[in-house]
This record gives sequence, C-alpha cells and structure tokens, in this order.
Amino acid sequence: MLYLFSILALLCWSGSDLFSKMGTREKDKNSHWKVVFAVGFIMGIHFFITLIGGAIIDNTVGVDGVPKMVASLFYTDFKLMDFVYYLPVAALYILAMVLGYIGLRYIELSISSPICNSSGALAFLLCLVFGLTSTEDITLTTIIGVVMITIGIIALGFVEQREDEEVKKARQEKANRKYAKSILAFLLPISYLIIDALGTVGDEFLFSDWFIGKTGIELSDYAANSAFELTFFILAVFAFIWLKAVKKDVVLKGNKNLMLGGICETIGQVFYMAVMFSDFSEGMVIISAYCAISVLWSRIFLKEKMSWKHYAVIALVIAGIVILG
Repeated sequence: MLYLFSILALLCWSGSDLFSKMGTREKDKNSHWKVVFAVGFIMGIHFFITLIGGAIIDNTVGVDGVPKMVASLFYTDFKLMDFVYYLPVAALYILAMVLGYIGLRYIELSISSPICNSSGALAFLLCLVFGLTSTEDITLTTIIGVVMITIGIIALGFVEQREDEEVKKARQEKANRKYAKSILAFLLPISYLIIDALGTVGDEFLFSDWFIGKTGIELSDYAANSAFELTFFILAVFAFIWLKAVKKDVVLKGNKNLMLGGICETIGQVFYMAVMFSDFSEGMVIISAYCAISVLWSRIFLKEKMSWKHYAVIALVIAGIVILG
C-alpha cells in the first residue's frame, strides 16, 4: 500500500506541474493568482475534512487506534494557535510556490521543475550550517547527490543563457510557446529553490528539541500540515477577492486545468504525508523523482523540446535528487 501511495504522490505532483503549466497563459498577468486560488481552495477542502475527521476520531477510537497511514488522510489535532506558530514557515513555503507559479509563464516546465525540486539539497546544507542536522548524517551518497545537483543547476543556467536565440526559437515552435532569453525567467525557479529551502530550515527549527525546550511549543505533523493548508486557503480567499473585485477578471472560467492542478497538488501532499509518517524510506526516493515525470509530461503533452545539452544537465540534476532522496 505504501508503495502505491508513493507512486500516487509522484503522479499527482508531476500532474500538478503539468496542469498548472497548461492552465497558465503567457499573456495572463494574473495567472499565478488563479493557480493560488485553485490550489488553496482544494487544500481548504482537505483542511476542513481533516478537522471533522479529527473530531470524530478523537471522540471514538482515538488517534492511537487508527493506523498513521490512514490518520494522515483524515485526521488532524490542529488548534488555532498552531496556525500562528507555523505561519512563518507556511509563508515561506507558499511564497516559494507563488514564485514558481509566476515562473510558469516565462520558462519551460522541463527546466523549472528539476530546479525547484532541488531545494532539498540546499535545505540539507543550510540545516548543517545552522546545526539542525548532525554531521553524522553526512554520507558519501549525500555528498554525491548535493554535488550533482549543484553542478547540474549551474550548468543548466549556463546552457540556457548561451543557447543561440534562433536555435531556441526553432525548438519552441512545436510547443507553440515563445520564451524570452531572460535571466529573470531563470531566477524565478532559483528563487523558489532558495525560499523553499529556507522553509525546510524553519520546519527543522520549529521541530527541534532546542526550540521545544525553550518555548514549550510542540506541534504535531498533523497540525503543521493543517496550518499550511489553512494558510493557503486564506491566501486563496484573498486571491479570489483580488481577481474579482480589483482586477475585474474571471477566476477559473473555462480553465479546468488549474483546478485539476490544485486537486493533484493537494492529493499529492496527502499521500506524501502518509509515506512520511511510515518507515518506508524507499517511498521518499520514489516521490523525489516526480520532476523526472514532469519533464516526461512536458515532452509528451506540452511538446517541449530541449537540446541534448539541456537533457544532459537535467538528467544530472534528477539523478542527484533521487540519490539525495
């Protein structure tokens, strides 16, 4: 069952990448707000499901009477103050995602997804610097994975910027999308990488023995995930008001892809949590490879065609992510 959950998380998160990209229109300056609404709305639904499920489970068998794998789908012990405690971390994660959504308008999914998914490497290094990860956790495979990802991202930026403009236009014709050669476009997924990594550092700090001992604040994984979903839902409400009242724009009319992207993102998160709560370490390796499937989907459905140099460095990054996973 856990193997199945891992595969479902991989397919859902790669599907979220694909549908969000398909629903993002080049000339729509509000497209990222529409993605935010779609994702936040679906996450809000799951938040309220777990809130109700948590109350039912607590008043019947208790959470200890439910397998963690099942509890991760339908249970939370969330309290309102958990939202306050987790807000800085949730804000970092969500800011990273918003920047990623903006980037969908300016750069190929085949390039942005592997870069964004490399945040774990930077997060590991930052946790090491801040003493949140023990040096005992450093293994040869960890070093190899981090080095491969670092070299791959630097090489990807070099390849992207040095590519001849005519060659770039030629390979984008089939995809029916034209992307300007801009350092800003490349910096958007890089910004996601950095901010998402900082969110992970915040997560590690919040759950560290030092923080718990100093503050007495101890969140469960259930509560942290619920706080994240609630924060995203609140932002979705803001996005809806912003689009309708200020921008006088439609939200999702005629754009089912964005809603499908939100559904896939939330379901992927739910199955990821189920695997994370288990001792199925292989599942994390499987899920970490979702960007490889995103690249595959972008080639099949979006008709994105990279040069052999792009594919070579993308493969290096993905291999590093899987090794680190």
